[in-house]
Formats: sequence, structure tokens, C-alpha cells
Amino acid sequence: MLRISCSTAWPDLISACGVAMRSVLATKVQHVRQQGCVNVQSYGKHWPCLLPQHGPGKKHERPIVLADWQREIVERHPGDFLRGLFHSDGCRISNRVTVRGKAYVYPRYLFTNESADIMGLCQWALDLLGIAWRMNRRNSLSVARREAVATLDRHVGPKS
Repeated sequence: MLRISCSTAWPDLISACGVAMRSVLATKVQHVRQQGCVNVQSYGKHWPCLLPQHGPGKKHERPIVLADWQREIVERHPGDFLRGLFHSDGCRISNRVTVRGKAYVYPRYLFTNESADIMGLCQWALDLLGIAWRMNRRNSLSVARREAVATLDRHVGPKS
């Protein structure tokens, strides 16, 4: 079974998740409501073939490596890959700073993940698109340059 928990705050992402499952493998997708979230799920014995990274334990305690065929897909569609990463473990915020008494507000993306492998995959996909990024903490990266944010906006789009 593949189960993806989605916050009820983002109904379009819930719909997109079900559409993606049906377009890839699933003939039937269930939506199971829980407090604050919806589990979008599908039964099928072939999900592990499409998602070989799945396994027991916490994802940051086991290797997360793309299969060769998955790497080829990400190389062709890095923006789609980044959209999934940022919609699941990232955000777009208005950063507020004061420099020499003058206040500035600018958009910024943050991506946070405890898995060094997943962080590396995010960095690789950003590099494929020429998007400047920097690590602002051990487990968090930031995209803040104006042109980098604009490029990421075109690929990630708003959560809704």
C-alpha cells in the first residue's frame, strides 16, 4: 500500500496526490480523513517497484538513493521533483530584515529535512536548474536571491 498524509490546509495538493497515484499505477484511490489531514492511499503490489527507497525505519536513518531510471526522470524534470520536495518539506515565506535602520521584505524559500540524502537530492535538483541556494542550518537550505526565487516560483508554484 502507498499512503501519503496530506494536510487539510492544502486541498489542491490532496487532489493532485490522488490524480498522480491514478495516473501512475492505481485503479482505486481512497481518501481517509483524520484530524487535520487526509491519507491518500492505494493498494498495489507494484508500489515498491516504483518507490524502491521505501523501507523500514526513519528515512534519515537509512539510505535514500534514486535508482538510475529515477535519476534520468529527475534530470529531465527537475522542477517537478523540486515541487514535490518543497510542497512536502519546504515553504515560501516573506523574510524581514533590517539593515542600517531600513526594513526590507523579500520572498525566500526554505527546505528542511533530517535526511542528508534527501537534502543532497534537493541540492542536486536546484543545481540542475541553476538555482542558487545555501545551507542556513545543518538540516535546512535557503533560496533567497531574487532571480533564484523567481525561477523556483515558476517550478514550485503556490500550495493551495
